[in-house]
Amino acid sequence: MIYTVTLNPALDKTVEIPSLTVNAVNRITTMRTDPGGKGINVSKVIAKLGGKSIATGILGGGTGRAILSALKDLELTTSFHFVEGETRTNMKIIDPVQHTNTDINEPGVTVSEEILHELLEELLENLTAKDIVVISGSMPKGSPQDTYYTWTKACREKGAKVILDADGDLLKAGLMASPYLIKPNNHELSSLVGRTLTTPEELAKTARELMEQYGISKIIVSMGGDGALYVTGSETLYAEGLKVPVGSTVGAGDSVVAALAVAEEAGMSLSDTVCLSTATGAANVMCSGTQAAEYSVIQELLPKVVFHQIEI
Repeated sequence: MIYTVTLNPALDKTVEIPSLTVNAVNRITTMRTDPGGKGINVSKVIAKLGGKSIATGILGGGTGRAILSALKDLELTTSFHFVEGETRTNMKIIDPVQHTNTDINEPGVTVSEEILHELLEELLENLTAKDIVVISGSMPKGSPQDTYYTWTKACREKGAKVILDADGDLLKAGLMASPYLIKPNNHELSSLVGRTLTTPEELAKTARELMEQYGISKIIVSMGGDGALYVTGSETLYAEGLKVPVGSTVGAGDSVVAALAVAEEAGMSLSDTVCLSTATGAANVMCSGTQAAEYSVIQELLPKVVFHQIEI
């Protein structure tokens, strides 16, 4: 089973405002809302890929109930804890004229260490060595900075494979617990090591060094429209970015993580994993908001994926 952890979910409100102007009246032309947060986005895409997952995390208030209702409508299996306060609503503003995407994110609920411990213990009760745990996204207020280290370490001790998708201090802390797979983008990887990495070769070499330093099995480095690197202990593949019409880039990285989890659970080869995750990421870029792309669209993109091996 794949478990997705979203400790700071959100109701994603995506609006389109042509020629967004600061200090002026702006009018919305289209709007949609989706249950969001990185782990929730992963679960939505897993379902479209024909897989199953259990989405867990923290919800609060009427917004939290709206998210839970939307997830039930999507027929997703959930195991959320409700707390006092109101789950955040995040605004995603797309300007089709200036080709910009602007995020305005609320802080969300405050969560105690005790609640996080209860949620973790509940997850661990059902976890086995056959399971995959996706831990991703930001942390709620009040949570310790080493939370992702604690969760990664606890899940690994149960034998589960942990996919960690975080950045900054959260990623640094989580690395100390040796997650199975991480998915930084090129800027996050550069920030992690304190130097600018520009070429695929530089990124791949640095990823391999991190794998050896922290005991990580796989690192996928996303490079936006320039594609992605897939680094394992034995080989490195570079996938070119697919050129597709852009609906929204929000959640694109989460869709890649979903494909990686599905591929890992199915025991796919690295080349098949590259094709599935690249096509899934591109298909979701074509969607509006954080809705998950239909599998038929992903299938159409699979033959268009181009990748090759890099020697480092």
